[in-house]
Amino acid sequence: MSASAFLRALKAEGLTVVEVGDWRDHNRNHKGPWGPVHGVMIHHTVTKGSKATVDICRKGYSGLPGPLCHGVITKDGRVHLVGYGRANHAGLGDDDVLRAVIAEKKTFPPDNEANTDGNRHFYGFECENLGDGKDPWPAAQLEAVERAAAAVCRHHGWNERSVIGHLEWQPGKVDPRGFTMASMRKRIRDRLK
Repeated sequence: MSASAFLRALKAEGLTVVEVGDWRDHNRNHKGPWGPVHGVMIHHTVTKGSKATVDICRKGYSGLPGPLCHGVITKDGRVHLVGYGRANHAGLGDDDVLRAVIAEKKTFPPDNEANTDGNRHFYGFECENLGDGKDPWPAAQLEAVERAAAAVCRHHGWNERSVIGHLEWQPGKVDPRGFTMASMRKRIRDRLK
């Protein structure tokens, strides 16, 4: 999907979208291919404060240049678009998980390998949260996660099983922490009906 189609899909799903700078052309495409895309990956940021969170996800940090996702979902439920194309969010993950996402299997195998470039294959949404299991997930933010993932799935004709958490992709990752991906996939499934 084009950047313009991405923006339209998010807005059509009822999201409040904030376009940040030259997000349409801000990417890491010079480091490798973007696509074919097969799913949506959800993360938490381990940051506090919407402005700082959006800024780090757009610019990155020492050792990991931005963009670190396509959209940042802040606590107020807004989606801040910071990049489009290849983004540094998924890293290396398990090829068996990728095959399960492509096949939209009901369950995913354990993520016990890091042998496949996820930045190529997944849209990424970073969600403002400390990721400590205590930082709350406001209802508006969870609804925005649901709507953003559903928007991408609707455009591509995917179902909720094309949406995974970082913890289901890459060994050692714990995000998102504070809600389960099973509960989020149920919400996405209901929205797509």
